[in-house]
Amino acid sequence: MKRKKLKKLLSKRPRRTSEPEVRESVPRITNETVAAHREEVLGSARKYIYPLQHSKHRIVLISTVLFIVTIVFFFTYCTLALYKFQTSSTFLYRVSQVMPFPIARTGGRFVAYENYLFELRHYTHYYENQLDTDFSDPKNTPQLNDFKRRALDKVISDAYVKQLAKQHNVSVSSQEVNDQITLVRNQNRLGGNDKVFEDVLRDYWGWSVDDFKRSLRQELLAQKVASTLDTDTHTRAEMALAEVKAGGDFAALAKKYSDDPKTKDTGGEFGYPVDRTDRNLSAQTTDALFKLAPGQASELINTGYSLEILKNIEAQGDKIRGAHMLFNFKDINTYVNDLKEKKPSTQYISLPAAPSPTGP
Repeated sequence: MKRKKLKKLLSKRPRRTSEPEVRESVPRITNETVAAHREEVLGSARKYIYPLQHSKHRIVLISTVLFIVTIVFFFTYCTLALYKFQTSSTFLYRVSQVMPFPIARTGGRFVAYENYLFELRHYTHYYENQLDTDFSDPKNTPQLNDFKRRALDKVISDAYVKQLAKQHNVSVSSQEVNDQITLVRNQNRLGGNDKVFEDVLRDYWGWSVDDFKRSLRQELLAQKVASTLDTDTHTRAEMALAEVKAGGDFAALAKKYSDDPKTKDTGGEFGYPVDRTDRNLSAQTTDALFKLAPGQASELINTGYSLEILKNIEAQGDKIRGAHMLFNFKDINTYVNDLKEKKPSTQYISLPAAPSPTGP
């Protein structure tokens, strides 16, 4: 019995294939059959490749759809926040610095929403941080609306000033901005050192030094445009200067020409000794006055908002008894308003109207 079982088991074992048989079973690849064999191999692989390609295509499609949805949602949110709810958060301010959302259109050109937020945020920063004003309180809403109107009016006027500057080839260089800052800081008007200067800008206005330079550049541009366009004031000042140089009496000429009602009837005298850090006078006035010898009169000094002729009457220790003739430029709004009438602006946000003045 055992032998029969053993034979039965041995008979079920697979027969070993001889080496010649193995070689015979391997298909031969020739020049004529190589293309067919390649197609056979690739065909067996396609059943694995096609599902992978299909999955990759779906991933790309889903990612693209999600990206488009995110972009649409982002733009929708920003548009509603800026134009409907007029949010001025730091996040949206940063967004407006990157994305050119417009706040208005003047003379065929868009005014960036970022310009508006730049102005508005420094108003609100001062009141929130220095005066503890809570603009989320409804009772302060009228004040916030007033700041919004002021900020919008300013950026629109600034846009017209830039148009006027371009028409008359007026510009302000970085060197002019730096020179103005140096002049003012030398008179200790912006803090005694860089750290104090930076701290004051940050604490009071939420500005960096570059933000301050940006604001100062626009101010200087408006001053230069007004000076360029107001030829009548230049003519009048040059006539007065010619009479001073011809030996005319300074006090009499001040009464004849000066636009300063406080000093013209007293010979143009300031009425008190002026020191180097006097903040009642412009930085340009003080700087020019201390460069004069006693009894000497200056050339025309452009202070930005006016022209001046100065005289050092006498030195009084480290102070000067001085006098001046003042020639005020026309307000820049004189020229801006003319341009506004010719090319009205379009505003893209709606602000509450200013309250009507009430009687006593």
